[in-house]
Amino acid sequence: MSAAIISPPAVRSFHGSRSGKMVSRSPRRPRGVIMSVQSNVISVAPILTKLKNDCAAPLPVLRHVADAMAEDMRAGLLFDGGSDLKMILSYVDSLPTGNEKGLFYALDLGGTNFRVLRVQLGGNEDRVVDTEFEQVAIPQELMFGTTEELFDFIASALANFIEKEGGKFYLPNDRTRETGFTFSFPVRQTSIDSGILMKWTKGFAVSGTAGKDVVACLNEAMERKGLNMRVSALVNDTVATLAGARYWDDDVMVAVILGTGTNACYVERVDAIPKLSSKNSTSGRTIINTEWGAFCNGLPLTEFDREMDADSINPGEQIFEKTISGMYLGEIVRRVLLKMARGGELFGDSISDKLLTPFMLKTPDICAMQQDTSKDLEVVGSILYEVAGVSSNLTARQIVVEVCDTIAKRGGRLAGAGIVGILQKMEEDSKGLIFGKRTVVAMDGGLYEHYPQYRRYLQEAVTELLGFEISKNIVIEHSKDGSGIGAALLAATNSKYDHDF
Repeated sequence: MSAAIISPPAVRSFHGSRSGKMVSRSPRRPRGVIMSVQSNVISVAPILTKLKNDCAAPLPVLRHVADAMAEDMRAGLLFDGGSDLKMILSYVDSLPTGNEKGLFYALDLGGTNFRVLRVQLGGNEDRVVDTEFEQVAIPQELMFGTTEELFDFIASALANFIEKEGGKFYLPNDRTRETGFTFSFPVRQTSIDSGILMKWTKGFAVSGTAGKDVVACLNEAMERKGLNMRVSALVNDTVATLAGARYWDDDVMVAVILGTGTNACYVERVDAIPKLSSKNSTSGRTIINTEWGAFCNGLPLTEFDREMDADSINPGEQIFEKTISGMYLGEIVRRVLLKMARGGELFGDSISDKLLTPFMLKTPDICAMQQDTSKDLEVVGSILYEVAGVSSNLTARQIVVEVCDTIAKRGGRLAGAGIVGILQKMEEDSKGLIFGKRTVVAMDGGLYEHYPQYRRYLQEAVTELLGFEISKNIVIEHSKDGSGIGAALLAATNSKYDHDF
């Protein structure tokens, strides 16, 4: 998945306290800030009306987005650079079947923490016998250190985790441990077990890694630590999510992550990929990583989106991600509220420093405000006071909830249109093998999991686009934390050993 595009403060997690019900507090006036709270429905009404009009995603807009997504996918498969969508080859041509047996590991590196996981697979009868995992924080200094320092630290954590192996976990004496490596940074993949790092993102600035094979870096570090382990599959988190969901359900054909960032991948026929020089594949299929965050064709954008994009470190890029993902929804809402505070005195005649701070308002905050069912919208008032530094009356709170809903609705509906675009492309190529049968889209990510309104808007868009009858065959299913076990399963499917012991 593409990295964070803007450099905001740390993003509040959907798993934090703000994802649940907040305790109402009586707001105290911020020191030095005088807020005259008054109803300003008339003065902010034009801003709200324009916002709703600019964000509108009626069926014709959704249809255009879906068609354009499918068209850009085809163009990206013709040759590298053929469209805004990178359409990256994953080199995964063997998906889990349920027959896999043995002990396999997974390493998931995609941010300031990484996870190590082991799973004992028992074949079709026993499936997953047992799993264990640990999460390890990466020291700040290693994010700016050398390649050897970072990968030696990771290898040491793996070694410590392996030392605790026991119980139901069993590896025959003559075997090398195999691990899947989920690496969520920009990589030019060259095979199922190799990939060149293009650049570090997400706050990492490790020297000497760019241009190197990250699998070789990890394998060498494990050798230095005397570990009996090798990487048998390099994947990104979206591909791993698809593999993890596919293990339990053969009808899974697409995986989408909607969290801080967003991405999608799907199962593609090898003969439908013109840019693939070698068509050799054991299954005739592979997984394509779309990197759909870069899509930008025909999206309904507002002045607030354009301002946020212009202030980013990559103006004009990752527009779809900036419109639908958890990193940005809260920031768009903040920019709208700031204009309402300035032009319509929504919160009185003063503007707090907090409201002026980019990325101060997080997507879990706007989610929590939309869940508020109290008579006086006390949760909304509490969040506005604590996070944005403003006092509010009931009318102002109602307007804020409308703004949150408008931005979430656009995001969910556009994400739904993107999903239909992928399915549409697959349907056209397979001549009826997608819409005519049960097809599963595996979803993961905190935004999808914890934001019920967003989730509902996404599903509604899919149903509107496909119609009631066809949409009954399209199952959009949450696959919680599928990427961890998915990487281990891909290590198993690409094992150099038979699954016969």
